[in-house]
Amino acid sequence: MSFRGGNASSGMGVAEHCKSTYLELQRKKLFRYVIFKIDEKKKEVVVEKTGGQAESYDDFTASLPENDCRYAVYDFDFVTSENCQKSKIFFIAWSPSVSRIRAKMLYATSKDRFRRELEGIHYEIQATDPTEMDLEVIKERAH
Repeated sequence: MSFRGGNASSGMGVAEHCKSTYLELQRKKLFRYVIFKIDEKKKEVVVEKTGGQAESYDDFTASLPENDCRYAVYDFDFVTSENCQKSKIFFIAWSPSVSRIRAKMLYATSKDRFRRELEGIHYEIQATDPTEMDLEVIKERAH
């Protein structure tokens, strides 16, 4: 069992698979994005979906549920004004305003602990509706 640390109030456990999948995105560039969800029965964060390098930002945002919370990591590639190819990893806490109060609370209380497990994240975005994580927002933050 991968749940570590005391009682339920200390947040969720993190499945080892989350970390290994994240490292495959970060180091090996196998994925463009990874979407994580909290499995309430197991009391841990698990990988829900991965997106390959060919997938676009639109594919990524379309994969997030409209009425439930998720954590996601997106590897954003861009070219700087000096013509350098760069990549920044975004952690996105997706918490749509229409999701259940319980889900919002669960994701909010577990976020910092989960994020700490993923080293090398450059930026964090909290989004309650799609405009808050629009591609323009990502571009602006990355430059």
